[in-house]
Amino acid sequence: MQIADLGDVQLHYRIDGDPDGAPVVFANSLGTDLRLWDAVLPLLPAGLKLIRYDKRGHGLSSQPPAPYSMGALVRDAEALLDRLEIRDCVFVGLSIGGMIAQGLAVKRMDQIRALVLSNTAAKIGTPEMWNERIEAVRAGGIEALADSIMERWFSKDFRATPELALWRNMLVRQPADGYAGCSAAISGTDFYTPTSGLRLPTLGIAGSEDGSTPPDLVRETVDLIPGSRFELIRKAGHLPCVEKPAEYAAVLTQFLRDVGHVRG
Repeated sequence: MQIADLGDVQLHYRIDGDPDGAPVVFANSLGTDLRLWDAVLPLLPAGLKLIRYDKRGHGLSSQPPAPYSMGALVRDAEALLDRLEIRDCVFVGLSIGGMIAQGLAVKRMDQIRALVLSNTAAKIGTPEMWNERIEAVRAGGIEALADSIMERWFSKDFRATPELALWRNMLVRQPADGYAGCSAAISGTDFYTPTSGLRLPTLGIAGSEDGSTPPDLVRETVDLIPGSRFELIRKAGHLPCVEKPAEYAAVLTQFLRDVGHVRG
């Protein structure tokens, strides 16, 4: 575990794999920390430099005062990659992480050579919806929303397993201010126009039972980018890397091979 002091925020990050390998950067969803990718990383090919981080207000990163803007979240990722001297990475973003990915690709094409937009969209929900969630968190903490979030995040089959408790616990233990701050960032984001200007290899991944970013919403977003491809992971919800890690890793590995990030 390492911490990067970026001035107004201190980001917790972790590097696995080959320190001299081709870089793959992972940005996780609202209400989770970098452990979101634990089951996928061991299934990826050798020779990759695997970089994960906790966004501001989440995990072991610091918690600046809310609300946050998407611009601030993008700058955080940009500054971390500059600190780590990362160029030409494949950036894998899930949910709000996928919004960060879109914003960073528009801003810093030198940092990103290919995008994986997982369970995300150019615009998610409405300001009214996010304001209601922020108010609920302010009044009753994340616990007040936890059960409804689990229903949107996971398939019915997964919700019947003991493992669900781990993800519910991770969610409710995130700082309420961090959750509300990032919710405000999502509320204020509409990337349809900037994302439609992107020209780089892009993979979209959706879960068939995703209640937060349904497959059609993910497909609509990746279709903004010419030449993009789309993969649907069946019997999985908003976090297919948790429910179907082997399938998720296989889809990601094929894309890494196709864009020349993995040899063989």
